[in-house]
Amino acid sequence: MTRRGVLALVVCAAPPVLRIGELIELLQEDGWTVCLTATPTAATWIDREALARQTGYPVRVDWRKPGEPEPHPPACAVAVVPATFNVINKWAQGINDTPALGILNEALGAELPIYAFPNVKRQLAMHPSYDRHLQLLQDAGVTVAPLAKEMDWLLVTDGLHAHAQRASGIPTPLDD
Repeated sequence: MTRRGVLALVVCAAPPVLRIGELIELLQEDGWTVCLTATPTAATWIDREALARQTGYPVRVDWRKPGEPEPHPPACAVAVVPATFNVINKWAQGINDTPALGILNEALGAELPIYAFPNVKRQLAMHPSYDRHLQLLQDAGVTVAPLAKEMDWLLVTDGLHAHAQRASGIPTPLDD
């Protein structure tokens, strides 16, 4: 199996998070070391202990205290799945009030590859700030690929796999 590196996986409170263990399994099969950070609400929806066992790392929700070691190794890529309306809008404005947003904001500054897979109700997606904030994030280098209602995790794994191939210099269909 090819080792892809560490993926910082940020999860938000939308229905697909209830099946996030399935995505983690696919990512691990594809060679990623997955480190999970959840928004505060998402943390109440998931089984943090089971996901910590699955990944081998604690699920981050709270800020660490000064002097405490980082709970996760440095990431070479970041994915936010599912990305909610709230997180997209806060992130685009640089709000840094949770560890999940902190990871996303720092990844932008570090110029890491970042993938956002929004899962937003149609009514919220029609809000006037939403498209502007998505565009702002895309202009900053974030790859945005909306999640389908049926939650095909292959959209996520294929996007990350294509990134890993491009980073290694292997041509992909996206390069044609």
